Amino acid sequence: MKIKLQEDVLKDQNLAAAFNRETFKKTHTLVINLMSSPGAGKTTLLEETMKVLRDEFHMAVIEGDLATDRDAERLRLLGIKTVQINTVGGCHLDARMIAKTLPEFDLESVDILFIENIGNLVCPSGYDLGQDYKVVVLSVPEGNDKIPKYPVMFRRTDVTIINKIDLLPYVSFNLEEAIRNLQEINPQAQLKALSAKTGEGMEEWINWIKDAYRQCTKR
Repeated sequence: MKIKLQEDVLKDQNLAAAFNRETFKKTHTLVINLMSSPGAGKTTLLEETMKVLRDEFHMAVIEGDLATDRDAERLRLLGIKTVQINTVGGCHLDARMIAKTLPEFDLESVDILFIENIGNLVCPSGYDLGQDYKVVVLSVPEGNDKIPKYPVMFRRTDVTIINKIDLLPYVSFNLEEAIRNLQEINPQAQLKALSAKTGEGMEEWINWIKDAYRQCTKR
């Protein structure tokens, strides 16, 4: 017996993504979907980014976690409007979850919205949230095998951040190898090597965000 599927199983998800994208376009809000493995340093990167940009831009965050609001509280301490989504076991955020949070923001006054996705290098890559850019964070203690082992994630992202480069002298991570691996999988992707903890390399990341925002306001 054969079953013919007539409906796209992701139809509602994709409709929600289109709704989100149109909403962000109307309000000229730059939206960055930030993904990584657990512990790669997404929240620390957001904290340090916001300390630099908060006097220039009005920013907000949608924080995704399986449980707790610990990361959201860290961002709220900086005075950043942060809405928590707990998936209670779900391995990714989807566009419908994002759409439900939007009424909690005054998007007309939000210049940049960061979505901190669930820590996972598999599931989040397959879901369009209506964002402008997908950014994946890879930390050097994770090793050089992550880009080849999780090609879908790195193929679908616009920017790959290599974080914790202050640890390069103490681990076996090879930055040149990571650059080669990324170029083989996604030649168009940009790579930023930095340490959110020490600030090394952060200027290039900050400048990329500023350029992305300028492009956003032109759409």
